[in-house]
Amino acid sequence: MKKLILLITCLIGFLAPKVLGQTYIQSWISSPDTKKMLYREEDHLLSDKAFSFPSIELFPQQKFQTIDGFGFTLTGSSAQMIESLPKAQEDQLLHELFQLEDDGIGISVLRLSIAASDMDEEIFDYCEKSNDLKLETFSLKRDQKYLIPLLLKIKKIQPGIKLIAAPWSPPAWMKTNNSTKGGELKADYYGLYANYLVKYLQEMKKLGLPIYAFSPQNEPLHPGNNPSLFMPAKSQAEFIKNHLGPALETAKLTSKIIVYDHNCDKPEYPIEILNDPKAKKYVFGSAFHLYNGDISAMSTVKKAHPDKELFFTEQWTGVKGEFAGDFNWHIKNVVIGSLKNHSRTALEWNISNDPELKMHSPGGCTECLGALTIGKSVLARNQGYYIIAQASKFIPTNSIRINSSELPGIQQVAVQRPDGSFALLIQNETGKDQDLTIKINNRFAHVFVPKNSTTSHIIL
Repeated sequence: MKKLILLITCLIGFLAPKVLGQTYIQSWISSPDTKKMLYREEDHLLSDKAFSFPSIELFPQQKFQTIDGFGFTLTGSSAQMIESLPKAQEDQLLHELFQLEDDGIGISVLRLSIAASDMDEEIFDYCEKSNDLKLETFSLKRDQKYLIPLLLKIKKIQPGIKLIAAPWSPPAWMKTNNSTKGGELKADYYGLYANYLVKYLQEMKKLGLPIYAFSPQNEPLHPGNNPSLFMPAKSQAEFIKNHLGPALETAKLTSKIIVYDHNCDKPEYPIEILNDPKAKKYVFGSAFHLYNGDISAMSTVKKAHPDKELFFTEQWTGVKGEFAGDFNWHIKNVVIGSLKNHSRTALEWNISNDPELKMHSPGGCTECLGALTIGKSVLARNQGYYIIAQASKFIPTNSIRINSSELPGIQQVAVQRPDGSFALLIQNETGKDQDLTIKINNRFAHVFVPKNSTTSHIIL
């Protein structure tokens, strides 16, 4: 008899979103004030009768962008730290990060630096000799030590992982100041640098690590980092339309160009590029960070060019930050905010740091707190881990954002998942506990959202 009941329960779970309509709701609560994170609540059946609580209604027929997923930047230092773990511990950690089964959080997107970022201990590029005008000494061997072996392990666990990439700087000899920090790309080297980037894409593809999308430059208006490059919108448009786009086309690569990759205070930067029809034809979308500006800038670009996609690709948490404050701000802006403003991704910055925060370039970030802190006797999950897990665990790749009604003091975003079920993230900013009604297709669920907390729900 018990086996029969179990079989019937499993059949209902499988058929519910496809045949029977929504049947029950699963809920997870994160209360950062007490660090009680991703706590599983009891499942509840949906009712045909409405509750008297304030209501969030889901509208599955009103669809928006497809979601690529959630994740972090896997920098050189991050790869080195993860690869330094004992094999069994590393394997356990990678399964936790990249699979959904058991206690996995299902990271589905990783961002990579093309050559060194400021979270590498040394600055390097892929040309072993300066003034290599034929790229004869081009090599990924610096990435072969830690980064590429780790990516191949991740690929086995999560074959559908999407890789996004960006350079922090061209080789110094291609730049006007002959330095890894600042300067501009010499006009005479536009074509060569386009071939350099294409060669990176080709080599990664050969390794079984195709790059889904990439930008011509990380933070092009911030030449003060090391490494970095100043690349104004006019220069980026010129580079794309006359060099990078044609080179990508000639190489018959499917990697997509995303422009800008910087803060939400300058939506005019990607709009200027997209207003140039010769550049626009090569561009898939625009990428944003939120160290300045407002997340609504993404919708400004979408309104100007509704045929182009949007990505949120970086936001850091700092070692001096406060767990609850960081968690709540990032959930509101980076996760819910970016999705509500048409982003296909929500990515935090570094996936891991060392306990002393020493693994960075000269002049690089000295306060960047990774999602994980990894040391000889330390493996800590920081606020960045839970910011992404609150979404990645419940919203898989190829989910589609749907419309949902608003409530004062409540931040929320809803999606339809590839299997036909629904996911809903709710953040309570009202300052008091809230009982809410979730309504979908004339069925109702009661959910409880504590004050200053975020809940994730799957409606089956």
